[in-house]
Amino acid sequence: MFPLRILITEDDHVSALLLKKALEKNNHRIIGISDSGEKALEILEEHQADIVMMDINLSGELDGIKTTEIINEKYDIPVVYLSASSDSETLTKVVGTNPSAYVIKPFNIRELNMVIELAIFKDRKEKELQKLNNELEEKVKQRTADLHNANKELIRALEKEREIGELKSRIVLNVSHGFKTPLTSILSSAQLLQIYAEKDHPFKQKIGKHAKKIENSVRSLNNLLTSVLFFGKADANKIDYNPKKMFTAAFINEVIDVVKASSENKVKINLQVGEIPKTITSDVELLYQIFENLLSNAVKYSKDGQEVEFSIWGENGLIKSEVRDHGIGIPKEEQDQMFDRFFRAKNVGIIEGSGLGLSIVKKCVDVLKGEINFTSEPGKGTSFFVSIPVNK
Repeated sequence: MFPLRILITEDDHVSALLLKKALEKNNHRIIGISDSGEKALEILEEHQADIVMMDINLSGELDGIKTTEIINEKYDIPVVYLSASSDSETLTKVVGTNPSAYVIKPFNIRELNMVIELAIFKDRKEKELQKLNNELEEKVKQRTADLHNANKELIRALEKEREIGELKSRIVLNVSHGFKTPLTSILSSAQLLQIYAEKDHPFKQKIGKHAKKIENSVRSLNNLLTSVLFFGKADANKIDYNPKKMFTAAFINEVIDVVKASSENKVKINLQVGEIPKTITSDVELLYQIFENLLSNAVKYSKDGQEVEFSIWGENGLIKSEVRDHGIGIPKEEQDQMFDRFFRAKNVGIIEGSGLGLSIVKKCVDVLKGEINFTSEPGKGTSFFVSIPVNK
């Protein structure tokens, strides 16, 4: 990893020195050590930093969280939190400041180096995406100004507007495809690490643990990119109905296996299959998007030890199903927004998600000319009901 200019903000002098020694061992340059938020801001006024290591509890009037808010606004430097606490209350406080990473003390040097590298990578990618977004906004502003000055050329103006939409779709698709290849490589490497960890090795447990973390993170990011690509196609009207004959039982089992592999909590999926044709003809990809997203959401928003019921059956040329969970539920005042893009209910807390899953489900159901509805009660769970026309 290339050398970085690092500011350490830590009110424990011994911890600060140990951290300084660990970072300098990896050729990083420490521009200063501060025990308060005020002093950290003074150092940043005089010296340029690539990253800030920030303790949450500091001496002085500014704690680590408030200091980070000021750094985000004034300097736009990635911040890695250092804390001896990992309770939910602390995590809730820090998540609002969008930290680049969070390290629990006492830290492992290898793990610390990995966190710093990922924090820098995340910061650069976010800035690249922000730059692209700013460029798009500038293009949109310019086009809007052109429209105001060209009322007599309405047809030409509308054509330019259409070109902007196509440009945006191409950028989204190209960026998403660009991420897919390196993500596949990272996932393969993580899986190889887990295979190596099965052999005798002094760090066998740690290798397996971190390889699993990498794999889960890559799968989450890959799912997000898949969602972005889906709506890129949707916006370009490129989602077609491509029916193929499939074996029903194999399809259902594949969906459940994928959901279980991606799940990070201990939730059991209870499958109940009624009378259903051995084979059906429909669009495999669209059906997969529907059931994978519904089951993944049901598992994600359930607590450890809870169960998800997945019922599926055939009736009068339709495939009908119910996905029922006993998780956090959906607030009644927000239920009419559940299929909107990027919408996330206010009660999801720190549970990660993009807010795209249910909007993808609704789009797929519409393309298949099916129906979907749901019932939900906060704190008691949610049930989704899907009905899709199919051919035997």
